[in-house]
Amino acid sequence: MTKATASPQRPLVMVDWGTSALRAAFARDNQVLQTRHSDQGILKVPTGGFPHTLQTLCGDWLNEPDALCLISGMAGSAQGWTLAPYCPCPAGEAELARHLHWIAPSRIALVPGLSCEHPHAPDVMRGEEVQILGTLQLHGLRDAQLVLPGTHSKWVTVRDGRIAHFSTFMTGELFAVMRQHSILGRTLPEMSSDEALDGEHFDQGVRLSLQGGSLLHHLFGVRTLSLMSRASPSALTSYLSGLVIGEELRVQHLSAGSTLWLVGSAALQTRYERALTLLNVKIQTLGDTATWTGLMALAAPLRQISP
Repeated sequence: MTKATASPQRPLVMVDWGTSALRAAFARDNQVLQTRHSDQGILKVPTGGFPHTLQTLCGDWLNEPDALCLISGMAGSAQGWTLAPYCPCPAGEAELARHLHWIAPSRIALVPGLSCEHPHAPDVMRGEEVQILGTLQLHGLRDAQLVLPGTHSKWVTVRDGRIAHFSTFMTGELFAVMRQHSILGRTLPEMSSDEALDGEHFDQGVRLSLQGGSLLHHLFGVRTLSLMSRASPSALTSYLSGLVIGEELRVQHLSAGSTLWLVGSAALQTRYERALTLLNVKIQTLGDTATWTGLMALAAPLRQISP
């Protein structure tokens, strides 16, 4: 009796191409062997320059026999390589796989991103859908509620293994605009990726927003607290962060003791975990590895090499 052997798989090049950065990974037999990073986000790629940029970063991987490349993120937007039409929700791996936008048939494809409808306007995501699929794969989830904080935070409901619905909140962008392009920013330090968090003032901002009222009014308080020397500039930066994150949390339907999956960078995880603790919500965190897991899951049906 002969022992069955697994079918050989195509090498997989996985690309997460965002607005400001480009990440890539090379996998063989469902194992990530190498990762690379570049600052060549889509805004830095010249017109027609996407093939060259990809080849520069991943050319040796792409030249592997039978290599398959899946690209997620903003490369599939109107400002990216080419527009990959959105896949409508509800959607899981099967629906996304059917909507892959092939650049080089059977070799290089863009993951389409997702859309869903709200009464007032449609909503969209690009890139986060892969992180969500990865989270479901890593933890064997079929039903879950997730938040992916960032420039545009995503709140996502998963039912029976498919992304049923999501909502976007411009929290990170509002924070950046207030810091850099408003009268508030005149009294705050320059933005920094490693600025320390003043927990006490952050919590004050979160609690104030959770109580309700108008964020437009609360924001002006950042200026008056500075004018009256009631808090230091660094403390007010954390207070402003707490205000906008608290406003995002205020409109979510979260019950005490419920579990929420938090997927994102370490810095944002720290802030959202702290804010959500005030609501007695159980938090499960996951970092960047979810992207590669999600892309491997999406590529699985495409990777078998025919005998």
